[in-house]
Amino acid sequence: MTIASKKASLIALLMIGTALTACSKKPEGGEAPKTDAAAPADGVKVGVLQSLSGTMAISEVTVKNAEMLAIEEINAAGGVMGKQITAVVEDGASDPAVFAQKASKLTESDKVSTVFGGWTSASRKAMLPVFEKNKNLLWYPVQFEGNECSPNIMYSGAQPNQQALPAFDWAKDKGYKNYFLVGSDYVYPRTANLILKKHIEGAGFKVAGEEYQPLGGTDFSGVIAKIRAAKPDLIFNTLNGDSNVAFFKQMAAAGMTPTKLPVMSFSIGEQEAQAMGPSLIEGSYAAWNYFQTLQSPENAKFVAAYKAKYGADAVVTDPMVHGYLDVYAWKAAVEKAGDFDPAKVRAAAVALDPIPSPLGPAKFAPNNSLTQTAYIGQADPAGQFKILWTSKAPIPPEPYDPLAFPGKTCVIP
Repeated sequence: MTIASKKASLIALLMIGTALTACSKKPEGGEAPKTDAAAPADGVKVGVLQSLSGTMAISEVTVKNAEMLAIEEINAAGGVMGKQITAVVEDGASDPAVFAQKASKLTESDKVSTVFGGWTSASRKAMLPVFEKNKNLLWYPVQFEGNECSPNIMYSGAQPNQQALPAFDWAKDKGYKNYFLVGSDYVYPRTANLILKKHIEGAGFKVAGEEYQPLGGTDFSGVIAKIRAAKPDLIFNTLNGDSNVAFFKQMAAAGMTPTKLPVMSFSIGEQEAQAMGPSLIEGSYAAWNYFQTLQSPENAKFVAAYKAKYGADAVVTDPMVHGYLDVYAWKAAVEKAGDFDPAKVRAAAVALDPIPSPLGPAKFAPNNSLTQTAYIGQADPAGQFKILWTSKAPIPPEPYDPLAFPGKTCVIP
């Protein structure tokens, strides 16, 4: 757990940087989405399950906001098959056990048609048996470690071959040969780093060190001492949540700012940059499948809509856009299937034509994962990311890395 002063500071930053739904403006042309468990007779219920408290709130509150914005827009445009959406919002509290409990409540007691949410792989893996048992469908919006394939989860976040490995390809091209891996101690960082190690060593390069801290941990003195001794060329950072605040502050205090020792992060986006303070990560790198700085009419429309609802200073991130896309993809799949049944919706989702989105045209592959473009960005003084590199084409998802998990494939009947 974080110490009291860190938590107080983080809460203050979040209150400044993020306007929560309860105090948001209602957009013109539609009613705010309902958040009670009772849907009207002509409506349909969905679950929205994110961490609204705890160490992951720094990242997940705004994903919830984006999902709610999509629901509100859809309701204002007439709903789904003529039905208004009622969102049942729950707090996963940054605790996998709570996520499992709330997933059970949503699917069994509230009888929602589908659920949007989750961030950490620990939370997703805790929810997975619930969705498989109850034959419901979770739309998961965050990059993850792969090595999983379920008919009851739509994985719109990046697989490793769409985020971590493109970051390594970029680093190779830049001449980096000596890497240090730092992560939170749970399944995503450990598995992502296993995959990275296989590729780093396969290229004849060196892993100078590998260190983990508990999720929410704030003491990086030992880790930083090992980094200093190892003298890496680049740090791959798979820390999540507010541990990043402590890590970057303590690295700066040790004289290892991102301009002196490059850091490539996989879970820091625009929202985290604002909450942490842009100066703290200025010059560092991030790998995602979306940055707010992407230039397209669809992205400009989304950013404007989000700012109109949550404030002119609000920023948007990759997981937020994926959460927003997930709601629209569910709507399109329901309408293609002509039914709210989760199995029929899943089958329709992977058969959809590309969906216009802030990411660009988005399409789910038969393995329930999204085909998407990879980007490398560098943090600027305002906490935005200048895009330095773009993959040559959208990258098909590979749930199982062939070096780390040879012979494993994903086939969903």
